[in-house]
Amino acid sequence: VWRLGLPSWGRGYRHPEHPFAPIHKVSLASLPGNKVLGEKVESDLQSWRTGLTHESHKKDVEQVYLRCSEGSIEWMYPTGALIVNLRPNTSPASYKHLTVCIKPFKDSAGANIYLEKTGELKLLVRDGDRSPSKVYCFGYDQGGLFIEATPQQDISRKITGFQYELMNKGIASDLHTVSAPCRPCSDTEVLLAVCTSDFVIRGSIQDVTNQAEEQESIIHVGVNKLYRQKSKVFQLTGESGNWRGQIKTLLECGVKPGDGDFLFTGRMHFGEARLGCAPRFKDFQRMYKEAKDKGLNPCEIGPD
Repeated sequence: VWRLGLPSWGRGYRHPEHPFAPIHKVSLASLPGNKVLGEKVESDLQSWRTGLTHESHKKDVEQVYLRCSEGSIEWMYPTGALIVNLRPNTSPASYKHLTVCIKPFKDSAGANIYLEKTGELKLLVRDGDRSPSKVYCFGYDQGGLFIEATPQQDISRKITGFQYELMNKGIASDLHTVSAPCRPCSDTEVLLAVCTSDFVIRGSIQDVTNQAEEQESIIHVGVNKLYRQKSKVFQLTGESGNWRGQIKTLLECGVKPGDGDFLFTGRMHFGEARLGCAPRFKDFQRMYKEAKDKGLNPCEIGPD
């Protein structure tokens, strides 16, 4: 838990109701245990926690600078306001191609989360909004995050928190647009997905669990061959010794259990595997062979 000491004074955003509130600054890139990004947006994980515990802070505006492409914010006993500056260590020219997504913790409470640009505030997440698994995304160039504590009789049990991710706009669009994960992929899209996805596996659909409230389906997958995975989503089970895992997709896609093997590809999003292209494996073998014979396959994978 990072506990902030005496403030360092700086220039920044002033809330219209508290124009003389002090602004505190801290950069996590300079704190021990936090790794600065390289030239591109890496998947380093960065978490920040703080707790303001005395009355003098109730009108403060505090700033935090995050350098990593994903991580979390946890603000205990929120008072005053917090400005979150996402500053990936990549070329500023690439910022316009980035999308920011945040996913509030299930029990997050005690503050409203706004999108702020040039002093204008747009409500993003209202305090008390309990939408399960709701993800909020916006273009990096649309503004930053301004978190303002709401008046509370007792702040001792309030914690405002969320996960965040920075990603390419195209990837974000695919993850949050119904037509993208539901429509069949073209041969070219499948071959590119094999090269660029966070996970690539050959497997079968063991079961499907539909979550009507969250408008999502969980695909329970039995893995026959693991080509690649970024996180340990697919693991050996103790009883059978087989590889298994879960992949999420939109309920509207209507996935059902069925026979045969598929090539499952997709991306990690807030620690969960999200479905991308998933052709039948025999169709992928055909695509791969045809592209290889023509010298057009973008990468080698070994489809057997």
